[in-house]
Amino acid sequence: MNDTLLTALQYYGAGAATLAALIVSLNLGRRRTGWAFVIFVTSSIALIAWGFLQPDSEGIGWQNVALLIINAIGVYRYLILKDKPGDLDKTQGETEK
Repeated sequence: MNDTLLTALQYYGAGAATLAALIVSLNLGRRRTGWAFVIFVTSSIALIAWGFLQPDSEGIGWQNVALLIINAIGVYRYLILKDKPGDLDKTQGETEK
């Protein structure tokens, strides 16, 4: 495999995950958090590819398969689901403390 491509996948995955984590940590609102999860998804895809194409890096690949599923749930909850995640508790009769 081309070393330049592998290096690009590795550094893109790390940089994108860092940027997405920063956006989530800033709590800039529902829509921006949803887009941060989209960035997390692209990071996971890059690191899955890198993990399975780079010798002896399958652990990172499998970790990012799991993270891809988690991040896809984040995209669904923040960009696709109409109710805010906290609103689900209110509709089931629970109150906020």
